[in-house]
Amino acid sequence: MESSATTYAPGIEAMVAPWWLVLLEGIIALIIGLFLVFAPGITTVTLITVLGIFWLFGGIFALAGLLMDRSNWGWKLLSGGLGILAGLAILAYPIYSTIFLLSFFVIMIAIWAIIYGAVRLAWGFKGGGWGTALLGILIIVLGILLLVNPLSGAIILPWTFGILAIFGGVAAIVAGIMMR
Repeated sequence: MESSATTYAPGIEAMVAPWWLVLLEGIIALIIGLFLVFAPGITTVTLITVLGIFWLFGGIFALAGLLMDRSNWGWKLLSGGLGILAGLAILAYPIYSTIFLLSFFVIMIAIWAIIYGAVRLAWGFKGGGWGTALLGILIIVLGILLLVNPLSGAIILPWTFGILAIFGGVAAIVAGIMMR
């Protein structure tokens, strides 16, 4: 029998997955990463469509859950209704939904970059050094560029995630093999 957690100190545990599960996760991440790099358009639309199906069924199950448990019924109704609407919108317009969701994600990254860059810049002026301040300025510029043209950021996002998935997948494959 394999352990699912390792105790480091009393009350502190770290989850440990079986080696084959880590290996499988790595293989799946590697495959998705390769598809995102070499066929970014169709792969991204497919992943967004799967998200739409997930939101649709999540919304249906949230509304069905109201029949069994009426606590917090307003939130469940809102969550279920929004899930169904979002799922149907994605399934009806998968390409537009993909562009919208990627652009929205890029806008969120841009806002985060501007805030994070400002914090870095402030740290630089409060004794963090000129390198920290310069990094803050560069991150702010990146955020502004993404905010001004989120579509350009959305276009390169699948490749970025693909490259990250490839590296993460290879790392997980190596870790799974080493765990064995």
